[in-house]
Amino acid sequence: MADHHLAQLNVARLRAPLDSPVLADFVALLPEVNALAESSPGYVWRLQDESGDATALRPFGADLIVNLTVWESPESLRGFVYRTAHLEPMRRRREWFVPLDQPHLVLWWIPAGHVPDLAEAADRLERLRRNGPSGEAFTLREPHPAPGALAA
Repeated sequence: MADHHLAQLNVARLRAPLDSPVLADFVALLPEVNALAESSPGYVWRLQDESGDATALRPFGADLIVNLTVWESPESLRGFVYRTAHLEPMRRRREWFVPLDQPHLVLWWIPAGHVPDLAEAADRLERLRRNGPSGEAFTLREPHPAPGALAA
């Protein structure tokens, strides 16, 4: 078992209330996309409430939803994001979300078995926004190796 896992936070600004017709397709796809994530190689954990998703959790504002997940590696996250049926909803994201003018996705390494919370995730996103990519907070485009791993 690896010593570290990869935590991922994604924040998105809704174009309309979650129960509006504008977001009907997005909401309808959530169970399928979440099930796909859970069955993907390298998936470890995702934040969810009693409804089975995290759309009711709004730590960054009423119109901002979050996705907080843990993966075994950047490769497993990348595989889910870009090589599964998740890609189709991702292509439609501009229909549902307003582009943000600052980083909205952050990755960071956590000890295997650790479950990140929203406060930790918010701190990592703020680090990325303030300092740019580093070993403490980075992106898929500018990944950093896990602590103790040799850089490729």
